[in-house]
Amino acid sequence: MTIKDTKQPKTSASALLQRPPAELLYADQLAQLAARDGNVKPPGWGLSMRAARSFILGDASLGISAKIVAPVSSIERMLVTLATGRGLMLVGEPGTAKSLLSELLACAVSGVSTLTIQGGASITEDQIKYGWNYALLINEGPSPRALVPAPLYLGMQQGRIVRFEEITRAPLEVQDCLLGMLSDRVMAVPELGGADGMLYAREGFNIIATANTRDRGVNEMSAALKRRFDFETVFPILDFERELTLVADSAALLLARSGIPTTLPPQVLELLVSTFRDLRGAQDGHAAPGSGPAMDRLSAVMSTAEAVNVAHAVGIRAWYLEGREGNPADVVDCIAGTVVKDNADDHAKLRRYFEQKVAKRSGEHWRAYYDARHRLP
Repeated sequence: MTIKDTKQPKTSASALLQRPPAELLYADQLAQLAARDGNVKPPGWGLSMRAARSFILGDASLGISAKIVAPVSSIERMLVTLATGRGLMLVGEPGTAKSLLSELLACAVSGVSTLTIQGGASITEDQIKYGWNYALLINEGPSPRALVPAPLYLGMQQGRIVRFEEITRAPLEVQDCLLGMLSDRVMAVPELGGADGMLYAREGFNIIATANTRDRGVNEMSAALKRRFDFETVFPILDFERELTLVADSAALLLARSGIPTTLPPQVLELLVSTFRDLRGAQDGHAAPGSGPAMDRLSAVMSTAEAVNVAHAVGIRAWYLEGREGNPADVVDCIAGTVVKDNADDHAKLRRYFEQKVAKRSGEHWRAYYDARHRLP
């Protein structure tokens, strides 16, 4: 599962943003779906479930672009989960577009995708619930005016979806503070008295969390918290042609936003996607066609999202440094930092890949790719 088609004209609100949120990037599509939406909506939702499905998976009859490649049944299960009030947990390998999917779901349901918590070792409970304006706190004492709402507080107050990215990277005590919000739909604010001391969630509130399988065991979720989520696994793309199309479309969008008037040649995209699939062949069992036995497993993440990033880097390197379109040698220059990172074994495996796989491929672009292997660091 990953980005399918994000070709969308820039609006005045998003033209200067490096990475506009979905509600800005797809504002026209959301407005079109809302205007035509005659279906019954779950309580607190901005779109009906059918319209939300069309927004995510596309609707050719309305000119709505598909934004994710995923089974229809999987997206429908996610929407049903959010409508029932249970939290939604998206799990899978890094780079399988879990964050994008959570953003699209939040945007379709709430019209806002920016109530986001980024999990990490340093995150604290007040960063996800609420904090205080200490100047007002000292002068006035605890009061609603001195309270500074965090994403979870705002989501409950406004009836919106809250996204918790990489939840298993957050400390256990921070994770478990979600239990009351997911069970009783209430947040206690003990510093405030009276009615202000309890915040009850409005209709439409829910939590979408993501976790990647490589973080399993870092801060394993408690059984009590797991029971309050429905889990949905997000899988890598298995079809070569589909992944090739996705990388081409996504890279073209990024290059256009970077001010580059050209796209990558099809042959360059082919060898780039083939390389990624070959190097993760031992992980998912689906290498590029005709690639032979799978290579040794790499510790690096060889995901579709990483392939898009490398394609973007290839286009930028070729255009801004050389004033030309990308070529196979540029791929060699740009792929090393993705594959090798700080692992010496991966460096050796990458060099072995060129000798065992690339050298045997036919075509001028593969020969040029092999001849540029000396550019590996």
